[in-house]
Amino acid sequence: MLNSPYDKYRQSSVQTSTPAQLVIMLYDGAIRFIRAGLDGIKKNDYEKTNTNLGKAQTIVSELMSTLDHSYEVSGGLYSLYEYTSFLLIEANIRKDAEKAEEAVGYLTELRETWLQASKIVAGQGLTPVSPEGAHG
Repeated sequence: MLNSPYDKYRQSSVQTSTPAQLVIMLYDGAIRFIRAGLDGIKKNDYEKTNTNLGKAQTIVSELMSTLDHSYEVSGGLYSLYEYTSFLLIEANIRKDAEKAEEAVGYLTELRETWLQASKIVAGQGLTPVSPEGAHG
């Protein structure tokens, strides 16, 4: 049961979002969790690091599993997600901020690409299916 107004708002925003907006939300969540994991590394709070990098890795796995492989771009995205997942695992095991920062960099760039693509699609008056058709 949703108790707080924030939880109700968040559920409503997910239910009314386009597929492209949902992908952007996933990127936002992964980036936020990696930054929290980086904060854990900085403060030697390994439980915080493990929890947050694990959540980011789960989101990246979700992005991988939702790719529509009938589009050529999906192969490249899959490889990039796979590498990002590897970076998150390494960052978590070794408490390596550099690897986590690299993962944030890739996800930030991908987020910006999706954001720009969704704006182009919306500006053309098209139904905003996933940009580039990669996520279904």
